[in-house]
Amino acid sequence: MNAVIARLPHSVDARVRFFAVTSLVIQILIVATGGAVRLTGSGLGCPTWPLCTDASLIATPEMGVHGVIEFGNRLLSIIVGFVAILMVLMVLRIRRERRDLMSLSLMILGGTVLQGLIGGLSVRVQLDPSIVGVHYAISAILVAISAALVYRVWTGLRGPALSVPKPVAILTHVTSLFVALTIIAGILTTGAGPHAGDDGTARNGLDAGILQHVHSWPGYALIAATLALVIVLARGGHRRIMDFAIILLVLEVVQALIGIIQSRSGLPILLVGSHMVIACTIAAAMTAVVLSLRPSVNQVERTSAEKAAL
Repeated sequence: MNAVIARLPHSVDARVRFFAVTSLVIQILIVATGGAVRLTGSGLGCPTWPLCTDASLIATPEMGVHGVIEFGNRLLSIIVGFVAILMVLMVLRIRRERRDLMSLSLMILGGTVLQGLIGGLSVRVQLDPSIVGVHYAISAILVAISAALVYRVWTGLRGPALSVPKPVAILTHVTSLFVALTIIAGILTTGAGPHAGDDGTARNGLDAGILQHVHSWPGYALIAATLALVIVLARGGHRRIMDFAIILLVLEVVQALIGIIQSRSGLPILLVGSHMVIACTIAAAMTAVVLSLRPSVNQVERTSAEKAAL
């Protein structure tokens, strides 16, 4: 065991960076496959949990394509768990000097375990929309945490002070609130819509037509707030933060266009699935914008050294 521990990274090296990025990518990927389960009506492709059927751990030929899709998603969730464990191991030896990385890695691991349990519960309660909604919300949170992990791995420890005026920081946090509200409204809208995960699954009882409009309100407010943020950052010369904000704005515009098209074309599953995935990437981009408000210790030291050299 000691020999294994000795081979673990003792600094933030290529292995740590690889598993940090892998954590983010696979957390987004599980959202995509989970969406495929729901949108193809395969939510009960494996009608029980943790087994696929009462007599089989895996999908059987009699269960058809729905069983394959649901069981495939379960297999990917196991891989997600393994990646989370490996990420914790990658930062084990640097846990004292990089407590931020260890904390984020443990949150991802704990959240992944929680996701597995909630996913199993959703099957047990026949895809109750409230449980399925919580399942998606936790996925979005895990994507955001994974994005924070990648950011911290690349930039270093959080710096002591803001690099922007306080009003800009407030606008950024208001923007992040709109991200959260838009995602929550989207979860409620999906819970009222036709894509339940199974033909016999109940919906949340809300009016999907009204919710589509309600969902769009924080979405449009989000685009307006992000545009204002980009303009303010550009005028203030905050190039690094502005770059993240521009990525966020582009994702939001694409998301809005997909939302409009899907609502006017009968909610085709490919567009709905893309909408679900992009929502999580927006959460990741928003995380990067918020974290970039404070330059890392490495960035502060580098800037100080450059000024001293002049």
